[in-house]
This record gives sequence, structure tokens and C-alpha cells, in this order.
Amino acid sequence: MTTIDLNCDLGEGAGHDAELMPLITSSSIACGVHAGDHATMIETIDLAASAGVSIGAHPGLNDRPGMGRRDLPVSPATAADLVAVQVGELVQLAHLRGAKVTHVKPHGALYLRAARDYAIADAIAKAVRSIDPGLALFGLAGGELLRAGRARGLRVAAEVFADRTYQPDGSLTPRGSADALISDEAEAVGQVLRIVQDGIIRATDGSELQIAADTICLHGDGPQALAFAWRLRAELAAAGIAVKSFAAG
Repeated sequence: MTTIDLNCDLGEGAGHDAELMPLITSSSIACGVHAGDHATMIETIDLAASAGVSIGAHPGLNDRPGMGRRDLPVSPATAADLVAVQVGELVQLAHLRGAKVTHVKPHGALYLRAARDYAIADAIAKAVRSIDPGLALFGLAGGELLRAGRARGLRVAAEVFADRTYQPDGSLTPRGSADALISDEAEAVGQVLRIVQDGIIRATDGSELQIAADTICLHGDGPQALAFAWRLRAELAAAGIAVKSFAAG
């Protein structure tokens, strides 16, 4: 049976993390810099552990006003420090709760920089490996973070997005563009099914790209996130596709 991991960025104040948790297989938890704090980190760790959902760290830029999504200047050394501190904190908190962090997925602008800038990607991969070489690294399918992670000996997961459009070069359409997000549920579900079943995605210019996916990102901060997660789970099941945590192998 075909399987796919469903991951969601949580602990960012959306208010429905508890309802989303049973519908996903991997959680990426904000580490108190772009969003969240120790209390939300602990709460989300506990929710994931109770639901049997893999726990991941979601480190971002020190840009709370922009929620880590503004493309601010960052050096490889700064990126490494940001990741090491945030991932290290979540790992420690998870340990105190009797849980284990299994993956790291950078957030927002840091994620996008790592997808296109190998120096940033390598700094992140090196920082992750220094904390725990057993951690998996989630990055944009086809991006530099996956290449850097493999070079550092990390297990990597190619991530695609259910509700984002793609450019002809395989990059995500910038959020500032009118066509960056897919608001139609049926269209988003159709995109996921075609990626998982056929390994193909249609770019904004109509061209078709081959794409490999280990994990699908569901954005947890939208008003329709919960309804979409229910529908996607139902559509995947109807298509004979099982959901399984990437960390579970």
C-alpha cells in the first residue's frame, strides 16, 4: 500500500492544535522564537505524544512581528545558532516530558533560504547533526536543504505543500503573489493525490514537474485547516493511500 506522512506546523497560536493532532502523523512545533513559548511547546509536545504523532522542531528566524516569514538577512553562522538553540530547547523539553524529538523542519523565511542557499542549508544540517545525528531533516522537495542533509549523513524527507502553488523551477510561489495559495479544497486535494500517486505537480505556467514526496505539509493556521485535514484524510483513504509517520520508517 502507498503511504505518505502528513505533517503540520503547530504551537503557533492557531487555537485548534488539539483537533488537528489526531489527523496528522508528524508535528513541527514552534520553538518560541518566531512563535510560541515554553508553555505552548510543552502543551504541544504532550498533545503529540498522547496522539502517537511524531514530534519535530520548527525553528525560525528571530522575527516575531513578521512571524518568521520576512526574508531578513541571515548568515550561515547565525542560521546555525538559531537552529541549535531552538532545537536544543525542544529536545530538552521533550525529554523532560518523556518524549523524543524525531525531526527538524525550518520555518518560513529560514526554510525558503535553506531551499535555495546551500551555505545556509549546510549550516542548518551541521547544527542538527551536532544535536542528534538520528534527527531527520524536512525540506522542500528538490531543494538545497535535502542535498546538504544527505551530505551530512542525515535522513531527509522531501516535503510538498497541499495548499501552495509551484513555479516552473520547482520553487514555491512567493506568498506575496495573488496565486501563491490554493483556496479551493478540491484543487488542493487533487494536487496532493496527483503528487502521491503520479509524482507530478502542475506549475503556475501550466507545465508539469516531476516531484518526489515523503511528507505533505498541512498549514495549521488557516480558518479552514481542520475541515481540510478531515477531507484530505478521507480522500487519501478512498484512494487507498495510508498515512504513516516518516520517522516510523
